[in-house]
Amino acid sequence: METWRTFIAIELDAAVKSELRRVQRELAGQVPAHSVRWVQPDGIHLTLKFLGDTPLEKVQEVQAALARAAAEVGPFAVIVSGVGCFPNVRQPRVVWVGLVERSGALSKLHSAVEAQVAPLGFPTERRPFSPHLTLGRVRQDASRSDAQRIGEAVAAFGAATPCEMGAVRVSYIKSDLRPAGAIYTTLFEAGLGRV
Repeated sequence: METWRTFIAIELDAAVKSELRRVQRELAGQVPAHSVRWVQPDGIHLTLKFLGDTPLEKVQEVQAALARAAAEVGPFAVIVSGVGCFPNVRQPRVVWVGLVERSGALSKLHSAVEAQVAPLGFPTERRPFSPHLTLGRVRQDASRSDAQRIGEAVAAFGAATPCEMGAVRVSYIKSDLRPAGAIYTTLFEAGLGRV
């Protein structure tokens, strides 16, 4: 059975990508060389649901589910703010930029997406939704002292320059993993608040 690696996300605008580039450059100059695998800003998305290997016969069903979920929530603004690490700055594995959305619409959209795709065989995520943009992943071969320096640099960095972005649509995206990095193809877009 042929499958595609897919996920559901909000795509970022040029101003946000530019700010992410700036934060990455600044952090890269403060951490040990080659200790973090930085994500290309054009490949960063606000992921709402990672579906993984999706049978081709389910792709249209996912698109219909996404359209229903998007219709439940109108457009909203997201503010890029704050830099941190998962699981924490003492044991950094992922370096991220946080997001603020004050109206509750982003959480509502996430819940709607989960509710619409669960009947199609995509289990609901048990961890609480933590909206973020992944800037980079700490390399597995990074030493303990390198990881410590990465955590210290992130803790000292403070916040990204607040940057607001309007979310007006949500995308269903195919990800092809290649040695040089993933190639993303938008399969379908649903406008928020549109029936």
